[in-house]
Amino acid sequence: MKEDIDEFVQKIPSITEKKPAVLIDYFVYFITVILKEDAATPAGVERCFELVRIQKYSNISSYLSRKSKRSKSAAPKFIKTKVGYQLERGAELEIQKILHIGPARQETSHLLRGLLTKVSGQHKRAFLQESIDCYEIGAKRASVVMVWILTINHLYEYIFYNQRSTFDCALSKNNDKRVKVTKISKVDDFSEIPEGKFIELARSAGIISNDIRKILDVKLGVRNSYAHPSNVTISDVKATDFIIDLVENVILKYEV
Repeated sequence: MKEDIDEFVQKIPSITEKKPAVLIDYFVYFITVILKEDAATPAGVERCFELVRIQKYSNISSYLSRKSKRSKSAAPKFIKTKVGYQLERGAELEIQKILHIGPARQETSHLLRGLLTKVSGQHKRAFLQESIDCYEIGAKRASVVMVWILTINHLYEYIFYNQRSTFDCALSKNNDKRVKVTKISKVDDFSEIPEGKFIELARSAGIISNDIRKILDVKLGVRNSYAHPSNVTISDVKATDFIIDLVENVILKYEV
C-alpha cells in the first residue's frame, strides 16, 4: 500500500497546500477506486495520512458522517454503506478530472506498463518508461510524440528482422526522390525514408494491411499536428485513443 499511495499522491496538484479535510476526499478515492475496496473507513483514511506523513484531519469519522448528508448549500460527497463510505459519483468524477485519470487512462497506463516486460534492451525500456511517465502526468503532447516514435521504430525492427527482403522488393520499385536508400542493410536505414512513404511501402509490400495503413496515416497526421508549438490543444480522450490504437494494433500485433 505504501508504494501505491506514494505514486497516487504525486498526481494530486499542490498536495502540501491542501487542507487535511480536502485530502480526505482524495484518500477515499484512493481506497475505493485505486485499491478497489468496497468502502473506506475512518481508520483506513487515517492510515493514508500516516503513510504519506501529512498531519491528519482532527476528526475523520465526523467529517465523513457530516459530508454524507445533504445540506442546504451542498450535495453529499459520500455515500454511507454498511462497511464504510464511498464517494458520490459526481465527487468521484471531479477527482478523476483533477488527477487526469479514469478508466480509459488506467487502461492505457496498464497497456503501456505491460509492454515493459516485453521490450528487450535497457535503452528501449528506458524510452518506454519515459513515455509512460509523460502520459501519466498529463504531458499529452510529449506522450503522443514518444509513443509514435516507439511505434515506428518497432515497425522498423519488425520488418528488418522478419520481412526485410519483402520490403526491399517494394523499395526497389520506388521512384520517390525523397527516399535516400535502395536497400535496407541496417535498422537505421529506415530513417532515410520519410515516415509517410515508409507506411506506403510497407503496405505495397503486403507487410501491413490496408486497415493498419489507415491507422498509421491518421496517427501520423495527429503526431504532426502536436509535435510543434501551436495553439492546437489535444484532449485526454484523443491522447488516450492515439496510444491505445497504436499499442493494440501495431506494437502488440507485430512481434519482433
